[in-house]
Amino acid sequence: MNGENFGASERLVNAAYVRQGAQGRRAHELRLRALLEQGKCPEDGWDESTIELFLHELAIMDSNNFLGNCGVGEREGRVASGMVARRHYRLIHGIGRSGDISAVQPKAAGSSLLNKLTNSVVLDIIKLAGVRTVTSCFVVPMATGMSLTLCFLTLRHKRPKAKYIIWPRIDQKSCFKSMITAGFEPVVIENVLEGDELRTDVKAVEAKIQDLGAENVLCVHSTTSCFAPRVPDRLEELAVICSNYDIPHIVNNAYGVQSSKCMHLIQQGARVGRIDAFIQSLDKNFMVPVGGAIIAGFNDSFILDISKMYPGRASASPSLDVLITLLSLGESGYRQLLKERKEMFSYLSSQLRKLAEVYNERLLNTPHNPISLALSLENLDKHSDMAVTQLGSMLFTRQVSGARVVPLGSSQTVNNYTFKGFMSHTNYYPCAYLNAASAIGMKKQDVDLFLKRLDKCMKTFRKEKSNGKDVPEMDNCTKHTSAGEAED
Repeated sequence: MNGENFGASERLVNAAYVRQGAQGRRAHELRLRALLEQGKCPEDGWDESTIELFLHELAIMDSNNFLGNCGVGEREGRVASGMVARRHYRLIHGIGRSGDISAVQPKAAGSSLLNKLTNSVVLDIIKLAGVRTVTSCFVVPMATGMSLTLCFLTLRHKRPKAKYIIWPRIDQKSCFKSMITAGFEPVVIENVLEGDELRTDVKAVEAKIQDLGAENVLCVHSTTSCFAPRVPDRLEELAVICSNYDIPHIVNNAYGVQSSKCMHLIQQGARVGRIDAFIQSLDKNFMVPVGGAIIAGFNDSFILDISKMYPGRASASPSLDVLITLLSLGESGYRQLLKERKEMFSYLSSQLRKLAEVYNERLLNTPHNPISLALSLENLDKHSDMAVTQLGSMLFTRQVSGARVVPLGSSQTVNNYTFKGFMSHTNYYPCAYLNAASAIGMKKQDVDLFLKRLDKCMKTFRKEKSNGKDVPEMDNCTKHTSAGEAED
């Protein structure tokens, strides 16, 4: 409805009522105008009617929704199922063009506008979360691992002689395979044990650069968010080393946007040294379906080069999901989620410490990890060789997801590289342990229910004097080392 249509409506309905309706629509349009002019996440979240109006307005700008459209190409936004069309708000053309995921599509102005606005709003949120000097980012319809691969492939053209990626060890398959998939040889730097924490061996990183020759190193691939007792890498020291040796630095910030500490590390690393790009997951930080990531950095031209490396058009679903979510939350809503996550971390930490005391275990001291916690299972491990993995199975069958039980002595081969002590981020950690994380969206009832079920499982391992059994029957379940496998 435009001004002319409202004017025509006054012949059918009382003019005062029509003007009131026009004012109501005007309130929605003012929100849309502010978004288009500022390109920032609104302070307060929008209601669903405003978001749906906005998406409808975008959709009718795409050629597949033109009333008189005659498409004779192989890709004309044709959709066989009405349900599928509605699921995507009739935004069918995706984002980008064959040569650049950030390029504008001539026949899809609405989808192109969606893409540009999403990238702008996400950039605003990254700044809000703590990386104030970030200059550019884009949403890519791939999860974190493949997004890292895209960054490495972009660097290949800038450093054609390089064949090695220096990687402080973190036992997650996706980030390791991202380097293999890009065709490079990971150089694994073992972590050093400081108290209970596993920290970056900065001296070993620099020594390896000198040994290999800086020109042969594609980049340093560091990590922020991770499972305790590993803690975020020493980004400032690594960034300085990268700057001194003129080596690119790529940061895996998978679920670090929700942590002010992780974001501060990136900000400080970029301030004192070199960080070329940092990559974060959409689902882990913004509570949307799996399938998207954000590639961000401090040099517009390099981020643009990465976007041009993506071959072909791309799905708009991740961009659409995160834009809807951020418009619904607004900056104030997202800040509140970040605040609640910190509160839940403190609550989970205190409650796990109390539970540890009951069973003569302890909460490992990992103050540099702002998201993940680790509960020792040293005494449980003495019951039997299988007790630790059985605890993981018991939690899994009791519908506890996300907890990781890490036994001693396990090993795993990934792409012909064998990791001793796999899942513990080191060859020999002193004790078995259980991981739990306070991630965005967690509620107090989640913590309470987890602790209740964990307590019940731990009780079954206490020696029963009546029958002398140390280890319970496993309810005919299979063994799980984690209550829900964590590979990303």
